[in-house]
Amino acid sequence: MVIIDILTHPITQIVIIVVIAMIAHRFSSRIISTLIHRIMLRHDFETVADREKQERTVAGIFRATAAVLIWLIAAGAIMSVLKFNLGQVAAGAGFFGIIIGLGAQATIRDYLAGIFILLEGQYRVGDIVSLNGGGVSEETSGVVEDISLRITKLRDLDGTIHIIRNGEASIITNRTFKYSSVVIDVGVAYDSDIDLVEKVMNRVGLDMLKDEELAKVIQEPIHFFRVDAFGESAVIIKTLGKVAPAKQWDIGGEYRRRLLYAFRQEGIDITVPRMIIQQTEKVHQKSK
Repeated sequence: MVIIDILTHPITQIVIIVVIAMIAHRFSSRIISTLIHRIMLRHDFETVADREKQERTVAGIFRATAAVLIWLIAAGAIMSVLKFNLGQVAAGAGFFGIIIGLGAQATIRDYLAGIFILLEGQYRVGDIVSLNGGGVSEETSGVVEDISLRITKLRDLDGTIHIIRNGEASIITNRTFKYSSVVIDVGVAYDSDIDLVEKVMNRVGLDMLKDEELAKVIQEPIHFFRVDAFGESAVIIKTLGKVAPAKQWDIGGEYRRRLLYAFRQEGIDITVPRMIIQQTEKVHQKSK
């Protein structure tokens, strides 16, 4: 009898509901992660990194959705144990219901945008993106740390986390979708041998493939592309290359380091803007 009384006590029932919800939350997360992993293995992706990004993104959204559903059911069960009359509460909250309804429009828009982001693969967890919208004049850039159906979390270079509602992201720039390009402009002196410059640039790009670690992320070596412009004090040469997503800065920096050394070896000058100041003397003659 005592055991029955304890089990039927509201506090005990609430504790049981919370424990069951926690267990369901944990098991649902594991099941979702396993299922998404198996599904992604059946699909073809250009790189393993692309598959892992998509897997983390989809699994994260489904885990969050499952968690919301589980705890909503748990909350309803707890209110039932406490004998809340939801009908009376809803009837007495007519004014607040209108306010909530107006806010729900924006929330629904966020959820719909999140669904399209997921289905169209606009960006994934781990991508480096720039988002603009919601009345913000400047774009927000950073690494995508988390995506839910309602919000996207970006972490910028300073470590600041930006939380952006999906419905407000009107302009999306993904800098790491499938591959990234390395674009480097180099200014050389006007008296430089352009054929030699091209040869050295291409050689440096090809030599980087001899490094096993670099070769893993270089899809197309950095190479001479064209004479891009005539500057005030230099001929501007544009180079291009293709690398794995988010590796353009590392590879670009290593290419610049090697190119600087190679140019010095070949006697090619990399020019920078200079200001030349000429001083003239005025000779004043005394009239006699």
